[in-house]
Amino acid sequence: LTVFFSLSLSSSDAICNFVICNDSSLRSQPIIFNPDFFVEKLRHEKPEVFTELVVSNITRLIDLPGAELAQLMGEEDPKLPGANSTASGFFRSLMSLKRKEKGVVFGSPLTEEGIAQVSQLIEYLHKNLRAEGLFRVPGNSIRQQILKDALNSGTDIDLDSGDFHSNDVATLLKMFLGELPEPLLTHKHFHAHLKIADLTLFDEKGNKTSTPDKERRIEALQLLFLILPAPNRSLLKLLLDLLYQTAKKQDKNKMSAHNLALMFAPHILWPRNVTANDLQENITKLNNGVTFMIKHSQKLFKAPVYIRECARLHYLGSRAHTSKDDLDLLTSPGSKEMQPLKSQKRSRLDTCRQEETQQRTEEALKELFRHVHNMPDSAKKKKLIRQFNKHPTALTPGSDVPASPAPRRTRSRSFSGLIKRKVLGTPVVLERKSRDTTPEPERVSKENVQLLQKCGSPAHVSQVKLKSLEGRKEVRHTHMPLLLLAGNLACW
Repeated sequence: LTVFFSLSLSSSDAICNFVICNDSSLRSQPIIFNPDFFVEKLRHEKPEVFTELVVSNITRLIDLPGAELAQLMGEEDPKLPGANSTASGFFRSLMSLKRKEKGVVFGSPLTEEGIAQVSQLIEYLHKNLRAEGLFRVPGNSIRQQILKDALNSGTDIDLDSGDFHSNDVATLLKMFLGELPEPLLTHKHFHAHLKIADLTLFDEKGNKTSTPDKERRIEALQLLFLILPAPNRSLLKLLLDLLYQTAKKQDKNKMSAHNLALMFAPHILWPRNVTANDLQENITKLNNGVTFMIKHSQKLFKAPVYIRECARLHYLGSRAHTSKDDLDLLTSPGSKEMQPLKSQKRSRLDTCRQEETQQRTEEALKELFRHVHNMPDSAKKKKLIRQFNKHPTALTPGSDVPASPAPRRTRSRSFSGLIKRKVLGTPVVLERKSRDTTPEPERVSKENVQLLQKCGSPAHVSQVKLKSLEGRKEVRHTHMPLLLLAGNLACW
């Protein structure tokens, strides 16, 4: 018997399905588990909460002044280099005129339909990565125009027919990226990526070195990619994976990760309508940043562990959102004030077990109460109901939590006490004790068992239940009326 557990994302709730399968052919199939499920769920259902969670951790890694942070959040228009410069005006106007000729795919804002069309080019290039000078050597302009018209019209293209060369397809892919209204990483993220390039390690004295801080850069890129628009993030993942596989074959195609970054940095990161002169000293940072993305592309599209945990706790736990520093504090061995997450899970499990036991007890009390009410009217029924009335919060159904027991008399005058005096022939004196004292479980159980044994065979079931109570460590005063009342019912 094989049990598959699947999670699917909907617009409102997560759907959890347990599927029991008896087909032996499916037992060997792998079970797909998405560790970023709750991250994606939080992004779709509560984008404001998601953005606040991610941006709060971005500002922990890089220093963004108020204006740059407002640009990243989309609250202000981004201030880009070269925006007020009159230099190279002819070049910028020429580029803007090219982008005015919009098609269905080329020159239009990025959409899922456009990604579906361009993915044909990426899939073809994955099969032809050995061509020397790929992405550097231009293709044939006529064949490129034929491909461009076919993609804009949405017609099917057979790239494997041999009519097109890999350089034609590679050049057309760069053309598509260059005609987008803004780079793949968007204008809002421009200043944040400049700050990521400045993340370096510190020496023992706390001074900044020139050695890049690889782990912090990866973490910052993971966070920035999380708040990209969905189409941009999808195409960026496809593109960086293609460039990563191309750089792995650099012994054949002569294209290293740095060479590819020089080809694609203007399309991925550079602001639109700017030249190399506009960027000046930042151009090296931007190109090296794209090189870093290509080399580590297989790690950049996974949410950091603490983001996953915060998203999971948002749906499954009661604790508020925390940052990475908060989670490190929780799991640090020297922290005595805050418990680890595992101990919190155990405590929640113990609480659930206690609530389940309490719920079962309440259900048994309700059943006992209904049984007494269904009895025919008689003096015995009235006395049993009087027993309930003595402890209404503990024995009456509908009460949530048993109340503390009322002060008890030194001598039992209840119906059960009357039976004990008549059957056993000895008066029973119940001493008045404080709430903290615990009565001896053996004495309570033996008295009830002796009572039930003299009542005859109908009390056999109750006798077995009462014997099981002898092994318990404590018997509270609130349980005494229940035991006596159960014995009364069994005898009656």
